[in-house]
Amino acid sequence: MSRRLAALLLAVVGTVAVAATWERTDRRTGSAADVLEPPAPPEVAAQQLRSVDPGKRLPLREGERRMTLEMDAAYTPSAPTGAGTDDYRCFLLDPGLEEDVWLTGSHVLPGNPDVVHHVILFEVEPDQVAAAEEQDAQTVDPGWTCFGGTGLEGDFARLTDANWLAAWAPGGDETRTPDGLGTRLEAGSRVVMQVHYNLLQGAAPDTSATQLRWLPGDRDLDALHTYLMPAPVELPCRAARDDGPLCERDAAMADLRERFGGAAFTADALHLLCGELEEPSETTTCTRRVSQEMTVHGVAGHMHLLGREISVVANEGTDRERTLLDIDLWDFDDQGSRRIEPATLRPGDTLTVTCRHEQWLRDKLPAFDGQEEDRYVLWGEGSTDEMCLGTLQVTYASGEPTSAF
Repeated sequence: MSRRLAALLLAVVGTVAVAATWERTDRRTGSAADVLEPPAPPEVAAQQLRSVDPGKRLPLREGERRMTLEMDAAYTPSAPTGAGTDDYRCFLLDPGLEEDVWLTGSHVLPGNPDVVHHVILFEVEPDQVAAAEEQDAQTVDPGWTCFGGTGLEGDFARLTDANWLAAWAPGGDETRTPDGLGTRLEAGSRVVMQVHYNLLQGAAPDTSATQLRWLPGDRDLDALHTYLMPAPVELPCRAARDDGPLCERDAAMADLRERFGGAAFTADALHLLCGELEEPSETTTCTRRVSQEMTVHGVAGHMHLLGREISVVANEGTDRERTLLDIDLWDFDDQGSRRIEPATLRPGDTLTVTCRHEQWLRDKLPAFDGQEEDRYVLWGEGSTDEMCLGTLQVTYASGEPTSAF
């Protein structure tokens, strides 16, 4: 696979609302099973964002400190192409690092909970800072549009070491890594805060901030890396409702391009990683071979509102099979990473992510008001599009990944 093609493929991961929560307190009420019969995920609408209690902070450990990074000015979101109800905006933040540090946790302080859908933090390495500043200067409003990642060259060039630092969803507590683990951030680095704004209830100004927990870089910690497991989505219209204008795949792809530009091509590029599906289906899967010894410490899944089930399995179908994640009733409001008993994988072992999506959920969820008509669903970046992604927090036996895939 060419590097150019790999970069296109990996644009996928910049839009994922995965809260990498190592330690958390669940304050949600009710359960997914309470909403519908048969059970379905809880209703997700923009007005619910404001009702989620703020996350709690966790005690600092010996030597840990916090730094707070805030947007320079308020930003009022809008759909970049004039279509859709989602705005992904990247803001360049400067932690002012004169020495390397270990990041050991994070928290997000949403300025306007009515519109902030989720936040992902990315590292900008020192040699990328000038390009990031140039990107930031090209727009009059704060930040820049960043569907499909930060938009910087080389963004997500490695599935085995994505440049994620942290992620947050409404109600998420402050996170902290297990003792002895951290993410390395070099002196001179910057942080991009990607905010996903949901516009279903209109737009309003926002000034959000993030708090990062950190330890001095001379501490003896093992480096955490983010390992990504995406799979394509090819969800057809229901048989009795397949005469809509967007029930043909070509029409659905054209709609994605109108709303998200070049990032829409990820829907096709994922097949180069995972292989072609036999036919459109509610179920999608992707299997990859591990190329070097690594230990999985935490795992999360991500889908959108049509998601029903997601799993991540090591060595599926063998006598060494181990399920790392198994969510049989997807809850869009609970996307935190689960800490697991460490699982060591060796070269030749496999990892498989499998998802199931269902069209009938669009009949029930208020987020689909005005969009109840079936459409062919592909991997897309809006809340009413779909994704299938497993996210693993890993350490490598050699300390660093030796391959991009």
